[in-house]
Amino acid sequence: MQHAGLLARLRRAAVTAGLVFASLGLAGLAGNAAAQADAPAAAKAKIDNATCLSCHDGQKGKLEVPTAAGKPRALNPVDLVKFQKGVHSQMECVACHADIKDNAEKGNVHQKDPAQPLAKVDCATCHQELWDQTVKRGRAEERPRLKVVATNIENYKKSFHARPNPDDKTKPNATCSDCHDTHSFAVPVNKASPENTQWRLGISARCGSCHTDQLETYQQSVHGKENGKKMLADAATCSDCHSAHKVANTSSDPFKLVATANCGSCHAKQYASYKETFHGAVSTLGYAYTAKCFDCHGSHDIARVTDKASKVHMDNRLETCGTCHNAKKGLSPVSKGFVSFQPHAEPGNFKKYPEVSFASLGMTGLLLGTFAFFWLHTILWFVREWKERKARGGGDLHVRIDEIPPAVRGKHFQRFTPTWRIAHLCFAISLMVLATTGMPLFYPDTPWAPAIMKMFGGPKVTGLVHRTAAVVFVAIFMWHLFYVVYRLGRNWRSWKIFGPYSMVPNLKDLEDVIGMFKWFLGQGPRPKIDRWAYWEKFDYWAPFWGVTIIGVSGLMLWLPSLFGTFLPGWVFNVATIFHGEEAFLAVVFLFTVHFFNNHFRPDKFPVDVIMFTGSMSLDDFKKEHPLEYERMVQTGELGKHLVDPPSKLKVKLSRLLGFTLILIGLAILTLVAIGFFTSGAPAPSGITV
Repeated sequence: MQHAGLLARLRRAAVTAGLVFASLGLAGLAGNAAAQADAPAAAKAKIDNATCLSCHDGQKGKLEVPTAAGKPRALNPVDLVKFQKGVHSQMECVACHADIKDNAEKGNVHQKDPAQPLAKVDCATCHQELWDQTVKRGRAEERPRLKVVATNIENYKKSFHARPNPDDKTKPNATCSDCHDTHSFAVPVNKASPENTQWRLGISARCGSCHTDQLETYQQSVHGKENGKKMLADAATCSDCHSAHKVANTSSDPFKLVATANCGSCHAKQYASYKETFHGAVSTLGYAYTAKCFDCHGSHDIARVTDKASKVHMDNRLETCGTCHNAKKGLSPVSKGFVSFQPHAEPGNFKKYPEVSFASLGMTGLLLGTFAFFWLHTILWFVREWKERKARGGGDLHVRIDEIPPAVRGKHFQRFTPTWRIAHLCFAISLMVLATTGMPLFYPDTPWAPAIMKMFGGPKVTGLVHRTAAVVFVAIFMWHLFYVVYRLGRNWRSWKIFGPYSMVPNLKDLEDVIGMFKWFLGQGPRPKIDRWAYWEKFDYWAPFWGVTIIGVSGLMLWLPSLFGTFLPGWVFNVATIFHGEEAFLAVVFLFTVHFFNNHFRPDKFPVDVIMFTGSMSLDDFKKEHPLEYERMVQTGELGKHLVDPPSKLKVKLSRLLGFTLILIGLAILTLVAIGFFTSGAPAPSGITV
């Protein structure tokens, strides 16, 4: 009985357990069915990467599917290994291919409407949206690479590649995916890494997929051979010259200017020497009409200079230079001497460029010697004269009234005739015009240089103004020479070469130099100056040297084809140095030393108008030129040179003119100083075109 009761209880427990498990099972099945029934359509439509790779795996070989018309269409294969190493490896395929849905009931056709083509992946919009969101959240500094991408997008939109394709206006010339393999995209951040080398080596092939002719030519160039031989990507590739995202029309001026600077990113020394030529200075100023690197060396077909196939090999230079320097462009034909000019000559390389190096060394010595002596002279003079002025309580130094004969008191001494004053004014104006129009070529990198060039109407107009001023300058100088010869011929019996009225330096000048330095240092009285002071004689003779050097060198650079018929090319290099350095010497000397001697001395400041009125008071005459004054008083010749004082109006106008010229001179000096201290020594202007 007991066993029967136990069995009955076991049966009831088993039945209960079975019902419970059955209930749980039904509930689970029902729950699964309900979950599947309630799943959103979007979850069914989403495709994971594994599903995509089931068809698009590049290891499966050639992949094709039939189109709506029944024709085979190649699928875009994905290299899974490269994809996993790329920057997009953590993204899902449908994040970019957003219009692809899983429509299994229609034969796994991707798009909802088979008649509509798949949308083109828009890389730029996606990255731009990411960047905009990053900026909005204030996290721009945390994603520098994304900032680079955003900048590249802006550059691309303005580039030649973004323009409509002439064969199909609905498409641009090139899209992101034409240049980048979007599935394996991984531009190396470390530019010194082996990965970056491999990336650079593949650039020309990627560009060549469209630009086949250019690729073939490039591969035979020195750049292509170097990269192909060494496999180091040391030489230039397409993006180094054309950029990656700023690709521009190669015939446009902006591209020509940028391409030249791009050459300089590798060829820094050659680019620096190029900028010192006329061609380079004009290019630096922003004008594209002068020769650029590619005009002489070629572009895709660049060869070494020693290669006979090079456009700049000595055997080919006549033809190369002649493409610009010809009668059709208003220029004289080139000659062998002309084309042997060295546009990349290096002053200081005595072994390779001895003539250029010696010329540069000589001019540097001349500048240092001249400025060292006269600036020291200026400083000592200023200090001594300022001390004496302070000691007498300020004011000008006057001679005693009883030292002036009563009959001539109030009169002025006629020192310069109208002819000399007009010549001096024309000389000064032409020199300032020369300096203003020439300095932009000396310092083309400075901010003020392009502004001045634009003010005159560009390099061609500025060059015309410069040469016109040069003709005026030389004409005045030549007139003076003829006049001096005429005067000497008329008065040769009485003229004394070392006399007091001669501009030829003599022993008295040497004594005055020594005497002035003794006075500067408080070791003696101020020497008595005769008709011409030694510093005035220096001012007089300096143009003889300056006009000769600047004038002859300028004429050679103006007419290089003519002079190149009988002169070697290195002469033009030397002429370039002489022209630039001597012009620099003239401008700086005149607007510092000359201005001080005649206007800025404590006893002369702020302006001396004698060169505009032509006369000076007897008080000033006796003070400045005591020996001449005493001689004229003793010989009775003083009265022959006395005139009435200039009118107040004449003095005011003379002061206005003087101040105007001084301000212009100081402005030019300031621009030169800015150029010198920001760009270094003046860049020679080179052969003009």
